[in-house]
Amino acid sequence: MARFQIELAHEASMAACARAVEAVLKSGSHLLTNADWGCKDGEHKAWIVVDVGSKDEARAIVPPVFRSDAKVVQLNAFSIEEIEEILRQHKP
Repeated sequence: MARFQIELAHEASMAACARAVEAVLKSGSHLLTNADWGCKDGEHKAWIVVDVGSKDEARAIVPPVFRSDAKVVQLNAFSIEEIEEILRQHKP
């Protein structure tokens, strides 16, 4: 399984926020009910982190109204050893 962050943007109005939240909550996906929203801070987006098999699977979770514009990013972590090796390979 891989980890993905899904970002859903919507218009900057209270009505648009309410419609976006409603669409996500009514999607039926328990993953989407755990979305974090930035609306109250002026960032009209939701973020969801999911563990699924592929980017396509992550996008399929998104309600159809948002699917084509959703930003799906595969997440990764680095160990200090990995970074040290990358830096060793790319020394000037």
